Amino acid sequence: MPHTLPNPLRHPRAHLRQRFQRWFEARLPLSDTITLTQRSVYILPTRPGFMLGATILVLLVASINYQLNLGYLLTFLLAGSAVAGMHVCHGTLRGLTMNLIAPDAQFAGASAVIGINLQSRRRSIRHGIGLAVLGSGHWVWTDVPAQGTATVHIAFKPERRGLHRVPALTAETRFPLGTFRVWTVWRPAAQVLVYPAPEPFPPRLPPGEPRAGGAAAAHRQSTGEFDGVRAYRRGDPMKLVVWKKAAKADELVSRDTTQAQHFELWLDQHQTGVSHPEQQLSRLCAWVLQAEKHGVDYGLRLTGVEIKPSRGEAHKKSCLEALARH
Repeated sequence: MPHTLPNPLRHPRAHLRQRFQRWFEARLPLSDTITLTQRSVYILPTRPGFMLGATILVLLVASINYQLNLGYLLTFLLAGSAVAGMHVCHGTLRGLTMNLIAPDAQFAGASAVIGINLQSRRRSIRHGIGLAVLGSGHWVWTDVPAQGTATVHIAFKPERRGLHRVPALTAETRFPLGTFRVWTVWRPAAQVLVYPAPEPFPPRLPPGEPRAGGAAAAHRQSTGEFDGVRAYRRGDPMKLVVWKKAAKADELVSRDTTQAQHFELWLDQHQTGVSHPEQQLSRLCAWVLQAEKHGVDYGLRLTGVEIKPSRGEAHKKSCLEALARH
C-alpha cells in the first residue's frame, strides 16, 4: 500500500519558513499604534541591488587592472549613489507612525477592510510606501506628505465566523533606486467580529408563538410571512406601513396589530429545520435580516442564550453578535 508523506516532509523549506514566521510574529508586541524605529525596521539588498553590487565590483577590478582613472570615477560614483540610496530608503520608513482603524463586523465570506493612518513629522515627503497583509502579496501604495497624514485601506477575508484578531501587517519601501528593500512587520491588537454567512435563499419566517396570557386561537391570516405583517389594505394608517419594505419592493405591507397582540416571532435554533449547527446559524442569520427588513419584532433563542423580542439596529446587532460568538 503506497504511503503518502505528510506535507511538511514533502516541502521542508516551506514548512521551515512557516515555522520561522510564526516564531517571529509571536515575538512582536500587540499594539494598534506603532512608531517605526531603527530596531523595528529591516533592510536588505534587492535583486537589482545585488546586480549593482556585482557591476561595481567588476568595474573596480577592471579599473585596477587597466589603471583607468575614469573607471575609478564611475565606480566610486555608483558606489556613493548606492550608499546614499540605502540611507534615503531606510529613512523613508524610520520615524513613521502607523495607527490602526479597527474594521467593522462583517459576514463570513465577505472582506473586512482595515484602515491604517500614516503620520509623518518629517519636513519632506515620504515616497513609495506599500502596506499589505503579511504574506498576501496584495500591496497598497501611498506617499505621506511632509508633516502630514495619509490613510490607506487593506482588505482581508476571515475564513470563518467568530472573533478574529486582525492579521499581521507589513510595510515596505524601495524608494529611491529600488536597490534596497526596507520593511517592517506589525502585529495589531484589534479584533474583528465575523457574523455567520446568511443563507442565500432561506424559507419564510416561522409562525409566531402565542404570547404568555394571549389568545392562542386568535384568527391568523396567512401572508407567506410572519403573521405580524400583512398585505396593505385601503384605509390602513400610514404609521402601520412597513416603509423599509416599501422602499425596496413595489408592494405595501402593514403591521397586523391584532395578531401582534397575541403572537410574537421567535427565531429558535432548534426549529430551523436543519441539523448541522453552522447551517442553523446561517438560517437564523438570514431570518434576523429578513425580520428586520420587514420591521417586525423578533426574538432569538440559542442554546443557553435568549434575546427578548424587539427590533431596530441595536437589537439586530445584538442578535448577530450572539450568532457569531455561539
